[in-house]
Parts: sequence; structure tokens; C-alpha cells
Amino acid sequence: MGLSVGIVGLPNVGKSTIFNALTRAGAPSANYPFCTIDPNVGIVPVPDPRLEEISSYITTRQVTHATVEVVDIAGLVKGASKGEGLGNKFLANIRETDAILMVVRCFEDENVVHVDGSVDPLRDVEVIELELIYADLETAEKRLDRARKIARTGKAEAKAELAFAERLVEALGDGRPARTVAPHNEGEREILHDMHLLTAKPVLYCCNVDDRSLPDGNELSARVVARAAEHGERSVIVSGRIEEEMLGLAGDELREMLAVYGLDEPALNKLIRACYELLGLQSFFTAEEKEVRAWTIRRGATAPQAAGVIHTDFERGFIRANVYSIDDLRHYRTEAAIKAAGKLRSEGKDYVMRDGDIVRFLFDG
Repeated sequence: MGLSVGIVGLPNVGKSTIFNALTRAGAPSANYPFCTIDPNVGIVPVPDPRLEEISSYITTRQVTHATVEVVDIAGLVKGASKGEGLGNKFLANIRETDAILMVVRCFEDENVVHVDGSVDPLRDVEVIELELIYADLETAEKRLDRARKIARTGKAEAKAELAFAERLVEALGDGRPARTVAPHNEGEREILHDMHLLTAKPVLYCCNVDDRSLPDGNELSARVVARAAEHGERSVIVSGRIEEEMLGLAGDELREMLAVYGLDEPALNKLIRACYELLGLQSFFTAEEKEVRAWTIRRGATAPQAAGVIHTDFERGFIRANVYSIDDLRHYRTEAAIKAAGKLRSEGKDYVMRDGDIVRFLFDG
């Protein structure tokens, strides 16, 4: 769907280590600032046990996961909004993404220097957020100046834009991100979208801890988790180093390593799924002999829109969608038995897709 999560953070917090573990892309990581200069982009499969369950009932030649795009962006430093470090490049790169995965250092290690000389995760979060706010404030003030000039014409739309721009500037000036300013109507939502504000993007906090702090984190990560919860945002506990060590392991070897650290699955699985949800995405499935596949749609998508993800002709010629659930498949074991039991639902153009729907689309053409 072309949606992406940008991995941001201060230098030396483990961004590239986590990116490498996510994508197996081998992006360089080193103990010095700005090791990552150009964004590294990876397409990451979304772990979904429902796919394996479906394929256990429906014999298939191939299983295909949904994916999410992640972008590893150069480390930010204080003053980035004024061009310090790689500030301008950083801000341009993060502006192009749809959500932010903020990696926060929650481990002590004298061999890994911290750009500010000490480990303080809340200070790090504040540095990043304030730099993004400062950049947004400059954008919002320009929009406000323009709105004031247009509002002199007396047009109702111009006055409405002026009022919204004033609310944005007030919030940003108070140090509050743009996502705390809720649009009152569709017009304000369009203005907000058009401004491409950095702090309007949803945020997921990734607490990078040492291996001794798995699986529940430590005192440092607890501060970040509490802050995220206070603002209605999510957080995930990860040890980037351990996740990298688990790459390539499978079967008993993987289970043994997970058990050592008290994990029921690699923490990156939870992180990827959280990124997927952060983007407002969900999956539906098609299940045939050729392929069992997860498809990505936005939450709230209708059946024709979902069909269009497979092929634009499916949306144009949409007739109906035959839908059933994994619970139906568990109980009846085959699609034919589901249909015979009267559990195969026929849904029309107004049907809003549910996460996990198993679908066969009928279309004209």
C-alpha cells in the first residue's frame, strides 16, 4: 500500500541494529554518530500465525505474508530543526514516512558512547520530540501567515483555516505535538494532511534494553512505557542485540534461546505487528490451492476496496464477496463444509471488512 514506518532516534541507540534484525538487510552499524546517512529501506513480512493455521486446513503451494515498509533514518541530534548534524536531511526523510518508530536507549554500556554523555531515555525522547515540534512550528507559522492574508477576503473557508492554524501554532508553541490537536471536521483534516507535519504522525516507542532486562524491561524502559501510556501511545520492549543473535535460528535452537530470555516469540514479531497496527492497517486472507495469502487494507475499507488491492479490475467489476472466518474454518475444516452449513456469508458493496476475513471475490469481467 506504499505506507512506511520511519525508525528514528538519537545516534548510538541501536536503530540500525534493530533495522538489521527487522530486515536482515545488513545495514552498517557502528559506535559513532551518523553511521546511517542515507535512509535504508526494508520490506518486512508481518508475522501472522493465522496464515499457518489456514494453510493447515487448505492445502496450498505457497503462503504469502502481508508486509510493512520500514526506513532507517540518520540519527537526530539537538538542533536538527536548525540544520545541526544531518538535521535537514533527517527532517526531509521522516516527512516522507507515515508513522514513527522511536528507538530509545534503555541500557547502560560504557563501550557504547551516548551523544549526551549519559543515559536518560526521557531526555532523549524530549530532544527528538522538541526538534520535530520546532520544525512543525515553523511550517505552521507560515501557514498561519498565509491564512491571515486570505481570511481578509471574508471567505468562510479562509476563516475556518485561520482558526485551525491558530490552534496548531498555539499547541506547538506550548510544546505539544500536532497529533494532540484533533480536527473538528473534514476540512481541518484535509488541512492537517496537506501540511505534512512531523508530529501529526502516530508514534510507537521501541525500548532497546540489554539482555538481562528481558522480557519485561528495566527501570529505564519503565519510564518510557509510562510516558507512552500517559499520552495514549504504545511501546514495545526489545533487545536489538539478542534479536540479531536469533536471526537464522529455527526449531529447537530458537525455542531454547527464547526460553533463556523468557520470550514466547521474538520480540521483533510484536514490534512488526505493532508497526502494522500503528499505520492503521489490517489483513484479510485469500485461501486457494495456489496460494494462501494475507492482503493489506486500511481499517474501515469496504469489500470493493479490498478487492481492488488484489487487482483494480476486481474493484471496478465487484459483484459480491463470499466471506467466512477462521473460527468457521476451525469448526467445519473446509470451505465446502462451511458453505453447506450456511455459514458462508455473501456481502455486498457496503460491507466493511473485518480483520481476519477469509474472502473469495466475485466480479464482472
